[in-house]
Amino acid sequence: MIRTIEVNQITREIRDMCIEANHFLAEDMRDAFCKAREREESPVGRKVLEQLEENLTVAAADMIPICQDTGMAVIFMKIGQDVHFEGGSLTEAIQEGVRQGYTEGYLRKSVVGDPLLRENTGDNTPAVIHYEMAEGSQVEITLAPKGFGSENMSRIFMLKPADGIEGVKEAILTAVKDAGPNACPPMVVGVGIGGTFEKCALMAKHALTRNLNVRSELPHIRKLEEEILEKINGMGIGPGGLGGRVTALGVNIETFGTHIAGLPVAVNICCHVNRHVTRML
Repeated sequence: MIRTIEVNQITREIRDMCIEANHFLAEDMRDAFCKAREREESPVGRKVLEQLEENLTVAAADMIPICQDTGMAVIFMKIGQDVHFEGGSLTEAIQEGVRQGYTEGYLRKSVVGDPLLRENTGDNTPAVIHYEMAEGSQVEITLAPKGFGSENMSRIFMLKPADGIEGVKEAILTAVKDAGPNACPPMVVGVGIGGTFEKCALMAKHALTRNLNVRSELPHIRKLEEEILEKINGMGIGPGGLGGRVTALGVNIETFGTHIAGLPVAVNICCHVNRHVTRML
């Protein structure tokens, strides 16, 4: 049975999600912060974490953005194949939602229309939209405003199959080490392994939206996530880059089949707020 959804409903949802994501930290991130404060051994690192938590509390209470960089909106749309949209273009409805959210929410507009001419669009559009079809009649919307302090620290490595799992580990750790304090640690590390050049990058971005309390269903990937997180937290970068045991709050890895001649690895780093909101329609 076909389910009909008016695109203006999508606009309203996107608008509200832009405002929510920029003012309130997701529950999994709050849990991660609490655990990080408990295990941080460095007095300076613990103080940084306390200051970050105070910032989150003030932001939520006074409706002030968590961070001055309110990011470029990234939207993942998972659409059931039994859904029919009416009332106009779905893509335009999403862009209008971002436009309204950033304008009516008084969020900083950080997007330029042309990467070389650099003229600000004034409403934080265009947003980056990724579509995925699924079975059923539901629509899952995930919105993740991405700041560019951490985005600029992300990397893609086109490894050889012979590099194997040790090469993958080295690539991830190299990206984190090179990012250092520039990614506003404690960071969340999203990793994509496999696919093609663009597929691994997309997986790394999507991995950042996975709840930090949910581990990979694949035993070998779950083990890799745990090992990499331990090694990152042994680097000593620490909260704010000022030293300590908590450099990363989590490592999320997604994988996909790849060509016999390749082993693509993408590392998409996010700062300590790792903003993301998901809604089901």
